[in-house]
Amino acid sequence: MRILLIDGHPDAGRLSAHLLNHYAANCPSDATIDRVAIRDIAFDPILKKGYAVRQEWEPELVEAARLIDACDHVVFAFPMWWGAEPALLKGFIDRVLVPHFAFRYREKGERWDRLLGGRSADALVTTDTPSLFMRFVYHNAIVHRWRSQIFDFCGFKPARFEIFAPVRKGKADAKMPKWLARVAKLARSIPSAHGAKESHLEAFLAYGSKRLESP
Repeated sequence: MRILLIDGHPDAGRLSAHLLNHYAANCPSDATIDRVAIRDIAFDPILKKGYAVRQEWEPELVEAARLIDACDHVVFAFPMWWGAEPALLKGFIDRVLVPHFAFRYREKGERWDRLLGGRSADALVTTDTPSLFMRFVYHNAIVHRWRSQIFDFCGFKPARFEIFAPVRKGKADAKMPKWLARVAKLARSIPSAHGAKESHLEAFLAYGSKRLESP
């Protein structure tokens, strides 16, 4: 099994990295583990023209896409700011999970093909929002969005989520043993992905740069 750990925090040495370190330490001994820190990738996080014109990938974005393509299981760790992931991680998603690599709209109808199927996913989300507020006030909006409009849309299934909250006022330190136990449990119980894993990366890279990405 090949596991990709993606640190979506713009700053180094934060809780997201700590959780990923513990995840890696508890993965199966025969697993191959790759890591990416979004903050260390040299790329433009702004998708300037949507999918009307292909925005060429920078070399380090190509390498990140190769790791996504090769993985059997991906783990994203990031803080929730203003109800969403940090802007840098959002930019990474915008730039890398593009048509003909991550998904493809069909010529007829409104359906699409999930090109990253055969891979599973975990998300480790830290936040200052108390768990009860997340569930009953905000209805776990970030979980629903990531599960339905990112992971499932591209084919990552099953997708599991762990919310670590609240972080501020020393509560993270008090809860850390339980949080790390939850992370370890995830790493030791990585589920089998749904469907067969296929690679579309090389076809995408060979796709004409002047052709529209999608209708």
